Amino acid sequence: MLRLGRPLAAALYAFALAALAHATPDWTMPAAVSADAREVAGWVLDSDDHRGRPFAIVDKKDARIYVFEPHGPLIGAAPVLLGLTQGDRDAVPRIGERPIASLTLAERTTPAGRFDTEPGRNDKGEAIVWFDYDAALAIHRLRPAPAHERRPQRLQSSDPAERRISFGCIVVPVDFYEQVVAPSLGSQRGVVYVLPETASLASMLRAP
Repeated sequence: MLRLGRPLAAALYAFALAALAHATPDWTMPAAVSADAREVAGWVLDSDDHRGRPFAIVDKKDARIYVFEPHGPLIGAAPVLLGLTQGDRDAVPRIGERPIASLTLAERTTPAGRFDTEPGRNDKGEAIVWFDYDAALAIHRLRPAPAHERRPQRLQSSDPAERRISFGCIVVPVDFYEQVVAPSLGSQRGVVYVLPETASLASMLRAP
């Protein structure tokens, strides 16, 4: 495990992250928003459920994230990598304290629901956005991973099913994190709404 205070290792890790970035698209251009995400965005703004904070909506069916300014405009959208196993189960209690290798396939899900987010750092010192700290779940940049997982290729795939590979975290393109996530959710507390893929959408909409 990479630890803080080891400059050479940290520099090599940063170099590997930079190597994952490809030609930089303009993530801030307006993007089509799925019908479910539009419905939830309207509900969020009408009910002020986000309490005037920046917010994101993750549509698991499309494996995409939409990031919004506090007063509503869409900042950007991007494909994401999600938990390998489909389902809307809550995170397993204290799962963040277990070795990653111990997780079963059924436990590798991205839970659905409303999550208060907070900027933070992982054990490598990398800036991330926690959405379930106890379960060690975060929005973070694409990282170096075993070649057989094909994470960069999966992230570029047009098939949402191909973008299921993570242990539950929401993984975004490197430049999308830097251009869109970091200035918004990465700089202040916010909210992320992870839409269900097996339960009904109405099941997650509640009064503030």
